[in-house]
Amino acid sequence: MSTGSAAPKPGDPGSRTGRAAGPGRGGSRSGRPPRGGRLLQDGSRGGPVFRLFARWIRRPLLPAVRLWRRNIQLRIVAGTLLMSLGVVLLLGIVVIGQVRNGLLDAKEKAAQSQAAGGFSAAQDRAATTPSTPGQSGGGRDGASVNWRSTLVEQLASGGQSAFNVVALSLDTGDTASRGARASGEVDPATSIPRDLRYSVAQGSDTFQKFTRIHYTSSKASEPGLVIGKRLNDAEGTQYELYYLFPLTQEEDSLTLVKGTLATAGLFVVVLLGAIAWLMVRQVVTPVRMAAGIAERLSAGRLQERMKVTGEDDIARLGEAFNKMAQNLQLKIQQLEELSRMQRRFVSDVSHELRTPLTTVRMAADVIHEARVDFDPVTARSAELLGDQLDRFESLLSDLLEISRFDAGAAALEAEPIDLRQVVRRVIGGAEPLAERKNTRIVVVGDQQPVVAEADARRVERVLRNLVVNAVEHGEGRDVVVKLAAAGGAVAVAVRDYGVGLKPGEATRVFNRFWRADPARARTTGGTGLGLSIAVEDARLHGGWLQAWGEPGGGSQFRLTLPRTADEPLRGSPIPLEPEDSRRNREQAAGRARENERRAAVPAQSGGHRAGLPVPPRLPGAPRAAVDPTALPGSGARVVARAAADTDGRGTDTATAGRNGDADGNDRGNGNGNTEREDGTRGR
Repeated sequence: MSTGSAAPKPGDPGSRTGRAAGPGRGGSRSGRPPRGGRLLQDGSRGGPVFRLFARWIRRPLLPAVRLWRRNIQLRIVAGTLLMSLGVVLLLGIVVIGQVRNGLLDAKEKAAQSQAAGGFSAAQDRAATTPSTPGQSGGGRDGASVNWRSTLVEQLASGGQSAFNVVALSLDTGDTASRGARASGEVDPATSIPRDLRYSVAQGSDTFQKFTRIHYTSSKASEPGLVIGKRLNDAEGTQYELYYLFPLTQEEDSLTLVKGTLATAGLFVVVLLGAIAWLMVRQVVTPVRMAAGIAERLSAGRLQERMKVTGEDDIARLGEAFNKMAQNLQLKIQQLEELSRMQRRFVSDVSHELRTPLTTVRMAADVIHEARVDFDPVTARSAELLGDQLDRFESLLSDLLEISRFDAGAAALEAEPIDLRQVVRRVIGGAEPLAERKNTRIVVVGDQQPVVAEADARRVERVLRNLVVNAVEHGEGRDVVVKLAAAGGAVAVAVRDYGVGLKPGEATRVFNRFWRADPARARTTGGTGLGLSIAVEDARLHGGWLQAWGEPGGGSQFRLTLPRTADEPLRGSPIPLEPEDSRRNREQAAGRARENERRAAVPAQSGGHRAGLPVPPRLPGAPRAAVDPTALPGSGARVVARAAADTDGRGTDTATAGRNGDADGNDRGNGNGNTEREDGTRGR
């Protein structure tokens, strides 16, 4: 059977709807941006509101995000569920499409066969029915209508609810005219589309279209297929004959298939999620056990081991982990035993040397008292013997103190003290050395009390070490001692303007027996352990001892202590890098030149003043590469020497070997620079 047009199916993108595509509504006609976007770009209006809204949305999601980031099992199971759901949806769409196409194709072929038979029967009946001569036009119309009614009843009688038949007159577009005849209470006006009627009226072929069939009774509408053709009745009058095939059974079948696929898909997704959870659990559980045991090992519980079962890769991982833990435990025990033996050896040697040293001291004192009766060479030897015995005693004292720190036997006797009094005692003891070096010690910030809970003896030892070293290596320039208190911290900074420190030396200056320049003489008889003991004293207080320096620009050592014992430090009231450093001076000079340049621009007169050009920013001071441990946050900072010295204090490029001090204290060991740097000055 010939079909005048392809029958489009519901939802087919190729179906003709009879509508022209209208202009899109998503774009802006005027081309202007939406007003809301401008509001969000305005930081004064939309910014705070947007950030507040984002914070309000993000706050309840933080626990879920934290759980998502920390739980690998949850991520794997969720990913498996999402991918499984995507696969099931894709397969469901494909299967439903295939079933739908199959049902509609089968129904369409059966409907076309049934309609072709009906059209042929109607044409045969019109050919075999004799016309009634002698009737007027109105009589012929009435006979034609009656003939169509009889035809509709006869054609619909064999359908048994499988289809309905509608006959319409061709001479009018009104489907509700007296020439309309329909079976099964079908409403021709709404059931037969106008575009289908137009196609049938214009052509002689068979046309079809999917639509919804409506009824004049209370029966609900249903989807259906309408097939129509233009025919001639017994009187030779053209009319339209339509077959309407309901698709209720096909729709019910498709609904059943969809429900079955949805149930099966949901079951498959849940099953795959459970399988993924079980499989991942077998892998994640040993990993979690290994992580927990590693945390306990790092906490000092070296006897922890993993439980190993089986011979698979996880079992091999557990065996390797246990072997690693066993070797670590053995090595740590060996190192602890070696360290214990070393500390005991140092302590025993120090104590054993006390007795002969006392005897030698007594003999040296006798010789030193009688040196006036000796010749000049012997008298000088007696003086050297006394000096070296003093240094030997200081070295023994420092070794005993270091052994106490290493053994964890150092005790803190904290009490409220005023650091101003401690600084005055230290300066009083360093005055003789300062006079010999032609150095003046200046105290800044001692107008207000600087009180903290600390061990006065240990703090005085630290400050004496810093002040004596500053005088020793200050090359006759002033030494500035600065005190400050802010928040929960107090600080004392000792600033000198000597040879300074090279890059990387600010972290090594606290090492035991370290010297910046081994060729430099120790004029004050230091032992090389002064700063090691000082940094340990600072740690014992819960404080910081930090160093900064630049070649040729001096150095600054800063001691920061909490006001209250056992209170954590969050910053220091004194910046580690002083304000008169080379970099800060160059930046200040650059800002001054920029201000002068701006002030030199003449003001323009007139009602409308054009914007003044902004001068380019001056480049900052060149920075040299520093040691990673000397970056901000480690408490140490060393600035490389610039090409030209701008402070007018000298251009000595040699760096002092900071090893000597008057109380057996040299700048030695420690890494007390690992605490957080204060936020007083931006770096």
